Amino acid sequence: MFRAIVVRKDPSDPTGKALSIAVETVGEELLIEADAHSVDIRVDWSTVNYKDALALTGKPIVRKFPLIAGIDFSGKVESSRDPRFTPGQAVVLNGWGAGETHPGGLAQRARVPADWLVELPDSIDPRRAMAIGTAGYTAALCVEVCTQALNHQGIEPGAGDVLVTGASGGVGSIAVALLAKVGHRVVAVTGKADQAEWLRSIGAAEVLPRSDFDTPGKPLGKERWAGAVDCVGSHTLVNICASLRYGATVAATGLAQGMDFPASVAPFILRGISLVGVDSVQCPMPRRKAAWARLARDLSGPILDTIAAREISLQEALGLAPELLAGRVLGRVIVDVNR
Repeated sequence: MFRAIVVRKDPSDPTGKALSIAVETVGEELLIEADAHSVDIRVDWSTVNYKDALALTGKPIVRKFPLIAGIDFSGKVESSRDPRFTPGQAVVLNGWGAGETHPGGLAQRARVPADWLVELPDSIDPRRAMAIGTAGYTAALCVEVCTQALNHQGIEPGAGDVLVTGASGGVGSIAVALLAKVGHRVVAVTGKADQAEWLRSIGAAEVLPRSDFDTPGKPLGKERWAGAVDCVGSHTLVNICASLRYGATVAATGLAQGMDFPASVAPFILRGISLVGVDSVQCPMPRRKAAWARLARDLSGPILDTIAAREISLQEALGLAPELLAGRVLGRVIVDVNR
C-alpha cells in the first residue's frame, strides 16, 4: 500500500461530471499492469505543474478514472523487468501521458514502461531533478532549438539579443539561466515588475514589461531579436515574430496568453524567420537525454537554488493548485511524496 493523490469520478454526482480529488492510501490496482518492460519506482519527489494544477482543481485534464495525478516524478528504481535499469538507479519521468491517461507521479510508488525513463546524470539527484522538473526539461528543449538556430546563422553568444517571454515562470526562468550560462545576452519579459532584480540575478541582461508585447502590433517591426523562447503565445508570439532578425527562430512552448495566433505571413516570407513548436510530452528519447545532459552541464547549483523555493507535502499540493492557477506562486515548488 502507498499514498497518492487520486482523481475519481464523484459517485454522488448523477451527471457523472464532478470529480473527487484526495490523498488516499491505495494498492497496486492503480498502477499499470506489470510486463516484461515495466519498471517499479520508489518515488521521492514530484511537483505541481500548471497541467497538474488544472487536474487537481477538477479541470478536464484527466481522461481515465480513477487515476493517480502528476505529470512528472523522480526517484530510484525498486525493481525492473527490463535489463536497462537496475535497483538503486536514480531516474526521472516527464510526460508520456502520466497524470492524464496513465498513473502519475504524485504518489509514493510508480510503475512505468522502461522506454519512458531517463537515468539522471550523476550531478543531478532526485530532489534537484524535480526542482528542475518538467518546466526545466522543457526549457532545455527550447534552448536547444534556439541555440542550434543561432549556430546555424553563425551568431556567436553575445552577438545578438535573445528574448525570453514569461520569464518569471518555471520554463522561462530556467531558459533565461541556461541561455545566459552559455554567453547569450538575454532579454527577459515579465508581467511581474517586482521580479526584475531576481531575473537579473539568474542571468537576464535586461527586463522588459509584458505590456510591450501583449497587444496587437504591426505585421513587421524593427529587427531586434537574434532568437527567442516564447512561453506565452497569442499577440506576444505574433509581436516576437514581427521583430525577429532575418533568418531567426523562435521556440514556442506556452499559451499563457492564449492559443490563438493572429499573425501575418510577412515576417516568414520577407525575413525568412522560423517558428518551431516544442513539445515535452511525446519528445523522443534522444532529445530527452540531451536536454537532461544540458541541464546537468549548464544549470549550476547557485542558479538552481534561487529558482527552487520550497518543499510541500502531498496534502499541501491540493491547496497549492488554485494558487498556481491564480498566478500567485513564484519559482519552483517540489512535493515530498513521503510527507
